[in-house]
Amino acid sequence: MSDNSLRGFKGEPAPTAAIARDPLNGLERSCAPIVQDRLRLLGGLSGLEHIEAAFTGDGFAPHRHDTYGIGVTLSGVQTFHYRGALRASLPGNVIVLHPDELHDGAAGTETGLVYRMIYVAPERIAEAQGGRGGLPFVADPVVSDRLFRRRLGEALAQLDDEPCELAVSGIVAMITDGLRRHADDRQVTADRGLSAGILACRDHLAAHCTRDVASAELEAIAGLDRYTIARQFRRAFGTSPHRYLVMRRLDRARMMMREGTGLAEAAFGSGFADQAHFTRHFKATYGVTPGHWLALLRA
Repeated sequence: MSDNSLRGFKGEPAPTAAIARDPLNGLERSCAPIVQDRLRLLGGLSGLEHIEAAFTGDGFAPHRHDTYGIGVTLSGVQTFHYRGALRASLPGNVIVLHPDELHDGAAGTETGLVYRMIYVAPERIAEAQGGRGGLPFVADPVVSDRLFRRRLGEALAQLDDEPCELAVSGIVAMITDGLRRHADDRQVTADRGLSAGILACRDHLAAHCTRDVASAELEAIAGLDRYTIARQFRRAFGTSPHRYLVMRRLDRARMMMREGTGLAEAAFGSGFADQAHFTRHFKATYGVTPGHWLALLRA
């Protein structure tokens, strides 16, 4: 993709003096030449995960998370397919990916790409709204908002320092305010509180993610039929009860892999039928195979 071909994409011009003062510009290591593709997991606390990725060419195959993905492009051009269109983000933009939305990721030029993402569990967004209203939906995934980007820069600096829960609460509140500011009001459901039964279903799924959970179990917990549970669960957490359970299995498997557990053992220990089943779900969620994911971490 040539530089001229990028003019049609939504983005800001080259960094100005105002952008140069942005906290993100303190990440000098992110602007170094990309020698090889890499992925850095920068920690996670209470529903907030933070990564930095650098790659050339196609980085991630189509996949979808059960979290919000809030990102900043640090260098290069970040291209991705999302909701039926090719999108591009330049340094200065904020990326907003909604839970369960299919997307991929690639570097738009030969110079490569460096970006950071914060993955926020939908329940943290719901909590920051006081449990009222539907999850905010931002229709345009590439947002030009200098204030939002500056505050994300400050948040990234805090996350690098292993923040306390109090700091994380402030970060989640800031992200929630930014999402609501750009949300399509037509996509936000009428004001309503989260059902205690649905919250209990979520906790039950997380606690028993290594085994199959029957619909009857959730019906007994929530006092609702399985179809009402499915609808209310998606409204509250942006995904289905089954996918939420699978994602908790994947969280467990990733932790085991980082601790040195083999792929087959991690698959079995996190509740997957076999390694092939595990690999299929892993790639559908993260865009790479488990083995490739580990290789990126070690790069």
